[in-house]
Formats: sequence, C-alpha cells, structure tokens
Amino acid sequence: MKKRIFLSEPALVCCAGRNRFELYESCLSGFQGGFVMREFNNAEFPVGTIPGELPEPAAGAMRNGSPAGFPPGKYGGNTRIMRVIDCALEQLRPVVQKAVSMYGPKRVGVCFGSCDNGSEASYIAHNAFFKNCAASGGCGAPAGCAFPDDYSLRYQSASFAMMFITEKFGIKGPAFTIATACASGASAIMRGAELIKSGYCDAVIAGGADIVSQTVFTGFHALEAVSNSLTNPFSKNRKGINLGEGAAFFLLSSEKISDVELLGAGESCDAYHMTAPGIDGQGPANAMKAALLDAALDSEKIEYINLHGTGTDLNDKAESLAMKSVFKTDAPSSSTKPITGHTLGAAGALEAAICWMTLTEKKGLPAHCWDGVKDEQAPFLPAVKGNANKPSVCMSNSFAFGGCNVSLILGNNND
Repeated sequence: MKKRIFLSEPALVCCAGRNRFELYESCLSGFQGGFVMREFNNAEFPVGTIPGELPEPAAGAMRNGSPAGFPPGKYGGNTRIMRVIDCALEQLRPVVQKAVSMYGPKRVGVCFGSCDNGSEASYIAHNAFFKNCAASGGCGAPAGCAFPDDYSLRYQSASFAMMFITEKFGIKGPAFTIATACASGASAIMRGAELIKSGYCDAVIAGGADIVSQTVFTGFHALEAVSNSLTNPFSKNRKGINLGEGAAFFLLSSEKISDVELLGAGESCDAYHMTAPGIDGQGPANAMKAALLDAALDSEKIEYINLHGTGTDLNDKAESLAMKSVFKTDAPSSSTKPITGHTLGAAGALEAAICWMTLTEKKGLPAHCWDGVKDEQAPFLPAVKGNANKPSVCMSNSFAFGGCNVSLILGNNND
C-alpha cells in the first residue's frame, strides 16, 4: 500500500508576503508592489525584495537557549540568506519541535533546495581579498594577498545553509542539499517524501531558499534572461524574468498533520542544453505525465496548475507546448512569478505553498498578471476562471536549467 505524505502548513517569506496568508492574498489580488528597482551593471531592474527588517538568528537561542554551534557573524548567521531562511523557519518551529519530540532527532530529516549556495559570503570575502592584495602592492607581495582570517571555504559550501537548519532544531537524521537549479525547492519536497516512504525518516523539513546576490544577477543578465520591466509570462511581448528572494518550507509526514497531501510527484531530465529547455517541450511534459501516473490521476482531474511561467522566450514556449500535449482542455492556470519574482531555489516550494493555500482557503485562484497579448507560437494560454473556483487537486510545475523538470500534485483530503 502506498504510504501517504501530508504537508504541514507552509512557512514562508517573500516580497509578496511574510507569511502564507499575506502571500495568498497578494496572489488573489495580483499585487505586484513587492518589487523595487535595484541597480546592477549600471542599469536598474525590478527585484522582488522582502520588505522590512530581517533579524539575525541568535546563535545561542537556536535550541531553546542551549548553544547551537553555528557561527554567527557576516559569513554565517548574519548573511541575508540565513536571515531569510530563519524568518521562514520560525513559522515552522512548533510543528518541527513536536515532530522531534515525538519521533526523536534521528528520525527527522532535512531536504534543502537552493541555487546560490554561498556566493553571498564568498563575494564579501573576495572583495576583502582584492582590497588586501591592492593595499600590499599586488602579486609582488603575496603575503598581503589573503582572505580575511575569519573566512573559511565552508561558508560557501552547498551544505552550509542545510547545516544551519539541522543546528537550529537539533536534527540528527538524513540531511541533504538539493541543487537542481530553479526546480530545487520542488526536488527537495520529492526527496523528502522518498525519505519517509523508504522508512529512513518519520518527518522531513523540505523546501528551499535563495536571495538575489550580485553573482546570481550577473549570471542571469549574461544570459540576457532578465527583464528591465515587470515580467510578462506567456505574452508575445515577454522580455525575461524578474528575480526575487524568498524561502518556503513544509514539514512532511506520513501522519495527517494537515488536510493537504502530496498525491504525486514526477521528474524528468531532458539534458537538451545547459540553460535552455528542449524546443519540443517533451521534458516538462514527461515530468507532468510522471506526476499524474504517480497520483493515479487523469489530467482532467487537475483543477488548477501553478505554471513555471518565467517570462523568458524559450521557457514559456516549451511549457506551452508541454501543457498542450498533457492537457486535453485548458485547465485553470496561472504563473505567480509576476507577484513573487523568480525565487530560484525557493520557487518550487513557494509555489507549492501557494497551491496549499489555494486548496485550504478556497477563496479563489491566483491571478495571472500579464498584458494579454497572445503569442501565436505558444499554443497554450494561462486562464484563471474567476474567484468561484474551489479546487481540490492542484499541480505545481518547476522547470530548470539542464532540463531538470519537476511536477508536484497536491490534494485536499479531509477524510
């Protein structure tokens, strides 16, 4: 018998809300006020920035007053990525502490998804390195060309943020960092479910986080993928993505900790190109078909789809072709990235959280913000059919660099 996986209330923070309720209301209204103009490469671009202060995690208080062993300071707990993660995780604290108490720390795991592991810390350290080098006369005085004494390469490791999560809650079970580009958050949920189904864990913290660092922006800008105006997914006039920062996490459990269940999950890897999707859309289509097969559902049972919908030319076209090949009719769907920004490694978990709220609150479907200009080369168009829709089954799509494609199906099961 297939082991059921339930998802706790989501814990999250992004430019459109500092908790699940604020985010859902932003999605219903189509709120795009979370974007601010930031200067990169001598030009300004809209970036989804979390408003207000993000407190530094208190290292000595992470485990109810006992020392956590996680380093504070500018490379550790004081970095923005750790503040973002901690802001979200504090919302998850009660249910995690209950799970650790119930199952023991060795039976609780962590699956953390992220794209930009450590570049924030390494950027600070490298700037100091070059400053020290210049002050000492350059390469003629190698003793002066050094990284700061308080910096270590461990700060930029892929596992560093994941270690923060385990230290925060005293978790001793399996812990992984997932780096499948912009599908990382969704991949983390899949891997977390597998840990429970395989018997390695009784509960798993799963989700993702990312910020918009200089390194990340420069990379996407070099690919000519960033728009200097608000993103416009599936429009003929689309120009690219708006980057955003954020974090989203669930506690997964085979116990019924909420009415929302992970009904199915599918993934594929078309490996067509390092950054571009396959032109026929078969990679994303295969992920959706695998998720439907895992959930034992026909496509017409899906009542809302949160699209990947980045607003780039190639991604939207590939997803459009994939949708047409999987769905016989145009199911209600939207991209919420014009509201949250593209939060990279957090996106898959954040958009699953939006589906969670859509299933439980039943106030309507998230808006699709665009200019409505149809692209004749994209046969599928997003369509949200009013606020009367109260879905019981949702799909969330995350398609990433390297052809890493993940589709999650969530259902509201209140039996």
